Amino acid sequence: MATINTNAGAMVALQNLNQTNRDMEQVQSRINTGLAVASAKDNGGVYAIAQKMRSDVNGYAAVGNSLDLAASTTDVALAAGEAIGDILIEMKEKALAASDSSLDTASRTALNEDFKALRDQITTIVDNAEFNGTNLINGSVTSISALANADGSNTITISDQNFSLGGGSVTVAATASFASAGDASTLVTTIETSLDNLNASLAKLGTASSSLEIHKGFVGKLSDALEKGIGNLVDADLAKESARLQSLQVKQQLGVQALSIANSAPSTILGYFR
Repeated sequence: MATINTNAGAMVALQNLNQTNRDMEQVQSRINTGLAVASAKDNGGVYAIAQKMRSDVNGYAAVGNSLDLAASTTDVALAAGEAIGDILIEMKEKALAASDSSLDTASRTALNEDFKALRDQITTIVDNAEFNGTNLINGSVTSISALANADGSNTITISDQNFSLGGGSVTVAATASFASAGDASTLVTTIETSLDNLNASLAKLGTASSSLEIHKGFVGKLSDALEKGIGNLVDADLAKESARLQSLQVKQQLGVQALSIANSAPSTILGYFR
């Protein structure tokens, strides 16, 4: 039926052209952003899953920072403990030499001065063995904790190890010294006990530091896996989108031509009246 009031062909051509334009907008958006799912309107379910995974990735970044902080604090304590161990070995050497009953008073006094200087150096090391304001070896804290998962429900705890003079590990008193061979001999035994205690405490700190490093490696791998998963869900295949864009550009041109032909169809009715 020939009519000028309703042009069905033009309406169909326009609908198809509008759909092609919408498809082109979608493809251009994917090419511009690199994302097949850039917002909830693209795919609500996938977008929600991706956002939850992004939240976990950011959470694991905070976990990594927390682990780094705890590891650094523990490593500082380890370094200080090892230095204290070296000093205790030197102190034992001085005390052992002074325990020789044949030693003259002047020589023992000189050894005692060296001994006291080494003793005081332990206090200096303990007081300065802190990281970010936390000291794990002076008895100021009972433990430190690091985040272990993305929601903060799990933590890794590192107990303190008191290396202060007269503390839990180093039993040498803060005023320890010797004036006789007997005093020096007693201190040798005390230092040996302190060394045993210190080595046991260092082993605990070393295990804690190792566990922090292992967990940090796991967290890094888990975060990378999540990021890869997000990419699988939302990233656009740019090679396919490029090919699709070219196809849609041709389709758009053909759609414009089809609409032009459909719009010119009513003018043929004039031929009926010539």
